[in-house]
Parts: sequence; structure tokens; C-alpha cells
Amino acid sequence: MGRAVIPLLCYTLLVAVWGIDFITPQLFVAAILSNGPIALSSLALQPALTLRLTVLAELANVAAGYANGVAAGHHWDTIALGDRALLAASFVLVGYLTTQSQRNARAAGEADERERQIVRERALRHAMEHVRASLNMELVLRTAVREARALTGAERVTIVVRSSSFDLAESYEMAAADSDVAIRKAALGPELASLIERARESHRIVAIDSGDPLGRLLGMAALIAILDVDGADFALLLAYAGTLPPLDERATIADFVDNLSVALQQARLFIRLAEQNEEIARRGNELQSRNEVIRDIVYALAHDLRTPLSAADLTMNQALSGAYGELSDQYRAIVRSSLESNAGLRRLVETLLLVARYESGEDSRDFARESLAPILARVTDELRPIADVKGIKLSLDAGEDLDLFVDADELRRAVTNLAANALEATPQGGHVGIHAYARAGGVRIDVVDDGFGVQPERRTSLFERFAGVRGGAGTGLGLYIVRRIAEKYGGRAEYAPLEPRGSRFSISLPRTGVQS
Repeated sequence: MGRAVIPLLCYTLLVAVWGIDFITPQLFVAAILSNGPIALSSLALQPALTLRLTVLAELANVAAGYANGVAAGHHWDTIALGDRALLAASFVLVGYLTTQSQRNARAAGEADERERQIVRERALRHAMEHVRASLNMELVLRTAVREARALTGAERVTIVVRSSSFDLAESYEMAAADSDVAIRKAALGPELASLIERARESHRIVAIDSGDPLGRLLGMAALIAILDVDGADFALLLAYAGTLPPLDERATIADFVDNLSVALQQARLFIRLAEQNEEIARRGNELQSRNEVIRDIVYALAHDLRTPLSAADLTMNQALSGAYGELSDQYRAIVRSSLESNAGLRRLVETLLLVARYESGEDSRDFARESLAPILARVTDELRPIADVKGIKLSLDAGEDLDLFVDADELRRAVTNLAANALEATPQGGHVGIHAYARAGGVRIDVVDDGFGVQPERRTSLFERFAGVRGGAGTGLGLYIVRRIAEKYGGRAEYAPLEPRGSRFSISLPRTGVQS
């Protein structure tokens, strides 16, 4: 029963009851039936309607009682008057209970919607973790198709890739009955080409109903979006056998599209960097030329990525603060999700810039005799807010008589990487400790945690580029940077598992200065 019908039905029933009450004798008080329309109004979830019906029922009760008395020769029976007084009180009680039930139903509905939103956000986060677990473009696209089908419930998911309008399209496709993603390379059909062109012109997700001419040609309802990835043409098509998903689910799909665009852009960035590194290795005898190429990459990354990312971060924070007007809760969630993605990409850019500098030989040579305790204290102070939020105890144990001939910023960065990894791998209530002590001819810094540890098969490659600590987490460059810094000073970086669980990452450095 539609909500628009309920008010009309309630008013009709109230008038009918009043008519019956009007023509019946005084002692037959039919007005009790007025409680029915009042209670029925709870289905409309409109407290104002319930209030109006209660007031009208009270007026009808008085009018019918008066009319009954007039019909009885202007005699009003005492019992009938008492019954009508009780009825008046019952109208108020039923109206109050109906209003409360409406409020409770509305609150329950809002709670259910919040729970559904949390579930959708968790599913989106898990989907993107799987998509970002690889930097291989084919694996990213295969995983994106599988995760999109699981996340959206679409009957068929297709990602179309074209390097140019003259090339054959490469399609990654998976239907509900398929066990894996199929890859096809062929010219686009006119229906799909027209749909992609419509999405490109609108710069948003385009919805095609099954009754639309294109929908009839496709045989399904569909959503299509153009992914914002430089250098290639990516289109995501979600086909539905029935109706299109509601607007709140489309918002989750929009978030998935935005995050997938970032993941594809990241994969393309790493592909470009890998291609550059291969070219540099192949022309290893041209050292000066190689250094110039790497510097060009560094400057291009700084100009093309860092600046617009910072500008986007500022704009989104201004939007959250109300600079562009009040945002709905839905848009606030989208902006916050975009801010998190933006921050992750900015950290990725900074890490890539640092790796590029090390690879091109442009690392720091600003060395001085430094006391180790203040450097480690600064690391602890910077990471303590993160530890407090996660409910992890962070401690420092470093003697005041330890010193090294190092670049303080580089050493701080290396220890920060180890401590940040330890905090990430440690559950709430755990402990991360930073310890420094003298050894024969040098100093050793240990970062110890009682977290989840490292899988045995990953331990041998921990300090290699892109190896990482946990699958799907980070860029896999943090420990590589730690190793490069330790080796630069003639030291080494090491890992040891702890029992019953936990890890110890160590940096051992000589006191004799930088190795040439």
C-alpha cells in the first residue's frame, strides 16, 4: 500500500465512523472505531497526519455526542457522556503511541541505512585492497572485474581498454556464470561504442534503463563510466538483468570508479617507471645520460603529481569546512574517501621521488656528528599520536652517549619507516619498542613489536624493491629505502622473527663514518 493512499484511506474511514456514530443512539458509541484510522496512520510514517486525525476524531466525538443528545430530545445520558470522555482519552493515547511507533520505525530505518552504508564502505575498502595488491596492469584489470561483480551484483562486468581510437579494443569481461575473467581483443560493437561515447561526453556515470533504445539493443539495463586514467581509454560497464541499483548503491559504485582510476593510474605509473629503468639498464654505459633521464622523471613527478595533489587536498578540505556550502552526509563521506585516496597517492609520490633520487645517485651528503638519542626521540614523538589512536604502547630506550657520523634526516627517515611498519602490524593493546645500544665498532638500532609478524616465504625478499611486508599494504619501498640508507653508511638492515609472535627489524651502523 503506497504512502500516498494511506492518508486518504484514514480520512475516509474517519468520516465513515463519524457518520455511523452520528446516526446511532447515545448508548451505542461507535466513535471507538475512530482509533482504527489513527492507528492505521502509523504506516504513513507522518506524525503530522496522526495529529490531525486525533484532533478530527476528538471533534467528531464531540459533534456526534451532541447530535445524539439533540436526537434524544436534548437529553444527554450520563453513561454515554462518560463513554465519550473515555474515548477522548483513548484517542490521545492511541495517537501518542502511534506517533512513538512512527519515530521508532524511522530511527530503526535510519540505523539500518547506516549499517548498510558501513557494510558497503567495508566491501569497497576490501575490494580496493585486492585491486591494489598488484602493479601488473593485466592483474589489476582482472581483479577489478572480479571485485566489481562481487561489489555491485551486476550480471556482467566489462572493462574496455583502448590505447587509441584506431586500435582494437581489449575487453576484460566476466558474467555471473563465468568462473574467471575472459579477455577478448576485437572492434567495439556499435551499441557499446555509442554507450562509451555518451559516457565520455557526460563526464559522469551514465545509466541506461532496459527500456531505453540502447538498453533494448544491449538486452539489459546498464551503468557505464569512463575511468580517469592518463594515456589510455578505460571504460567500465555494469550490466543488470533486472532494474538498476538504487541511488545509494550507485554512490558506492562511483567511489569504486574513483578508486579504480587511482589504482590504474598507479599501475600505469609503475609501468612507465619500469620501462624507464629497463631503458636505463640497457644503456648502462651512458651514465651521464641515465642521470639526466632520472632527474627528468623526478622533476616531472614533482610537477605533474605533487602540486595538483596538494591543490586537490586543499580544495577538498575547504569543501568539508563549508567553504562551498553545506554538504550532505553522503557527499561528505565521498569527499573523505577521496581525501584518503589522495593522501595515499601523495605518500606514494614522495616515496617514488626518494627512490628515484637514490637510484640516480642524488642522495644526501650532508653528514655531521649526531647524537642518536634526540633523533630517536623525534621519531617517537612524531609517531606517538598514531600509536595512541591505535591503542599501542610506544617506548624508547636509547643511551645519551651514542653518536654517529650521519645525515640526521636520513637516519630518522629509516627508523620512522621501521617504526611505522611495526605500528601497522601490531594490534590494539600491543607494544612497539625502539632500542639503541653500542656494539663492537658501531651502534645497533632495534625496532621490536609483538604484532602479526612476517610470513616465512616473504622474509628473504623483505628489503628488496616492491617486496613489502604484507600483501596489499603499502608500496613495498619503505624497507628498500631502509636498506639503502644502512648500506650507504657501511651498515646493514636485518629482520628476525620473535616467539611466540612479533618481529625485530634492526639497523647496524659503524661509527667510522660513511663508506666511500
